[in-house]
Amino acid sequence: MHWNPSDHDRVVATGEAVACEFGAGLALLHLKSNVYYSLNSVGAFIWEQIQEPRSVLDIRGAVLARYNVDAERCKADVEGLLKGLTEAGLARLHSEELV
Repeated sequence: MHWNPSDHDRVVATGEAVACEFGAGLALLHLKSNVYYSLNSVGAFIWEQIQEPRSVLDIRGAVLARYNVDAERCKADVEGLLKGLTEAGLARLHSEELV
């Protein structure tokens, strides 16, 4: 999958996973593949953010507002997680022209 979202593209969880708290983060079970994923506390926060369609820019802004992190590192880490969730079938990316 080609990953090059714009700031205005929206990401949403697919609903194909169940989540439960696991320490400070979350454990996700992908229902179609039966593969477990674990998210740290920041990943869990992002997972909460994408339960409704949210733009990449809004997700980064929420992370920056909540955590003390450099903007460039935030961008790389947030987009890396969103890409991973999308590739695993746990999230879907919608281009701005489709929304």
